[in-house]
Amino acid sequence: MGSDDNKPDGPGKPDGPDKPDGPGKPGGPDNPGGLDLGAGHMDRSVELVRFLRAECPWDRKQTPETLVPHLLEEAHEVVDAIREGHDDDLEGELGDLLLNLSFQIVLGEEREAFTAASVMERLENKMRDRHPHLFGLGEKEDWEVLKARERQKKSGEEGASVLAGIPTGLDPLHKAHRIQDRASGVGFDWADATGALEKVQEEIGEVREALTHDDLPHLEEELGDLLFAVVNLVRLAGGHPATSLEHANRKFTRRFERLETLAAERDISIPGATLDVLNAIWDELKIEEG
Repeated sequence: MGSDDNKPDGPGKPDGPDKPDGPGKPGGPDNPGGLDLGAGHMDRSVELVRFLRAECPWDRKQTPETLVPHLLEEAHEVVDAIREGHDDDLEGELGDLLLNLSFQIVLGEEREAFTAASVMERLENKMRDRHPHLFGLGEKEDWEVLKARERQKKSGEEGASVLAGIPTGLDPLHKAHRIQDRASGVGFDWADATGALEKVQEEIGEVREALTHDDLPHLEEELGDLLFAVVNLVRLAGGHPATSLEHANRKFTRRFERLETLAAERDISIPGATLDVLNAIWDELKIEEG
């Protein structure tokens, strides 16, 4: 590698400090856990974005808002790579996601809202607060007690709702799970999945009743209650609704594509076939998959 004289002057060095002093020193007073939190490879992504902002017209004109769709897309692609078990794809997608996160940090630096150092320091402090027993700062605390204290600190109000702070942009399935999880933390929950299953059965009855009336808003309300109850059942059974539904989506897609193949091999037109014929093929596939 060449000398430091070959490095670009401007883009990599925002005004002010870009590294925290204390937390990165293993075993120091600010880091009783002895973790090596010093600068490393992750810093290079921030430096890269600073360079791109200085040299590339497209990167220079981006704002936090214009980058949101890219951030969401990259997060989904990371999830896809994890679910597919493709480590090579995951390596690349994590890099893309890291670039988007670094972009938001650099944009924050430019508007003097925060710095890479302050983001990292805030993260470190949060992890110390949540794991005092690991950093020699106190005894292990109940998770919901810790979260309640964080919510109160963030809102600046005593007695802040346990449901405060759930992101509004969460997909409804995930949001329902988080709402129920928060309520469970303060004791508002079924003792086990059996109670949740009985609630699902109750909601099915109410949906069945609503179907007999020409009242779409009421039917939608009852269907929403049913979905919410099913999410609760999945949660209490130890799963996550988004994961469970994704498995179901994949299974249906796999079987339906196989059904299309078999129908074509048998000269059966799916649009013109009866439901009985298609169900018979579907049952074959279920047996075939075991």
